[in-house]
Amino acid sequence: MTDLGELNRSTPPGAADPVKALLHHHRDLCERAVDPLEIAAGLEAHGITDRTAARFRHRDVFSLAEELYARVPRDDAPPPPAPATTSPGARADWTVLTLLPGALCVATATVLRLTHGQTRLYAAATGILAVTLALRAALRRGPLSARTDIGSRSATASWNCWLLGYALLGDGLLGTAVTGGPDGLPDGTAEGDWPLAVAPVVALALSCAPAAWTARLFAARVRRRLASSRGLKDFSASVRPVLIGVFALFLGAVAVLLTATSTLLGEPLALPSTLALGGLLFLARLLTIHGFTHAPRVILTITATTQATALATLFAARLPGCDALATPVQTLTGTWSPAALPTLTCGAAALTLLIHASRKLARASAHINPEQPR
Repeated sequence: MTDLGELNRSTPPGAADPVKALLHHHRDLCERAVDPLEIAAGLEAHGITDRTAARFRHRDVFSLAEELYARVPRDDAPPPPAPATTSPGARADWTVLTLLPGALCVATATVLRLTHGQTRLYAAATGILAVTLALRAALRRGPLSARTDIGSRSATASWNCWLLGYALLGDGLLGTAVTGGPDGLPDGTAEGDWPLAVAPVVALALSCAPAAWTARLFAARVRRRLASSRGLKDFSASVRPVLIGVFALFLGAVAVLLTATSTLLGEPLALPSTLALGGLLFLARLLTIHGFTHAPRVILTITATTQATALATLFAARLPGCDALATPVQTLTGTWSPAALPTLTCGAAALTLLIHASRKLARASAHINPEQPR
């Protein structure tokens, strides 16, 4: 760690007041902090651990942060207010925004069942555009919003669109491709030559609201753990059960929504693949909210590429001498079903992100205020 190396060089052995040198080195962090917890998180982000804190005559980073906070000279003006809980007006705004994608998706599915021919095509295009814009708005306000660069957002959004598109069209295309089809384009129904799976997409759109509430619950519980912990290891150990709990809570909400939508739309219950995709999207968003964008982008890219490659091999196998290319996918679908592909790819990706999140989100520095540098 560069900061620690510089601090070691600037602090002679046996210095009477080593904390003074640390305060000088991190003065900006200490002056901006509204409470000792933010200093503790900032110190951890700079590589200072409980073991390092012992060199400064403190039992842990939290105790060291409390002394640094107390030593910072402050005038008589009231300190900047700590991040307050969301105001009722703002909470109503993001609540409506998170409900909007699901409501529009339900409306689109209803209209598709009541229309035919070219009218159905126009309705589908309008509905997709409306749901996309509503989802974009929901991800920019409230608990699901994240301050990331535009490039990261667009790249992640592209792969999210692919995965949701595959949930709608992929299994039907894979199933018909194995048998030599498709012979035409999808007609907007689950009975056509290229059947659609509308229920999973509607359930995932509706799950935007549970995702926002569970993300908010996670942030509130973690902040409470941060206030009561007395060491970084203690804090990390207390955060992981919270992460598992909110993840399970979200999956339970998706399962309930999928059961309801499948029953109302008269479609088979695609529970494993939908839970796998929902869990993947939720964990990717949760990591993005807290500033960890690289792993979600990589995992989503690999998952979508794997699904696209599997479809491509079925059509490439129709070329002369390329029959063997389709063998892995045909074996997978023959042993289980076309839904096995998204279940395995999204499930493995979600498990990978869950392990990654249990490491990254268990760090105190992952929960500092967005205005503070990591």
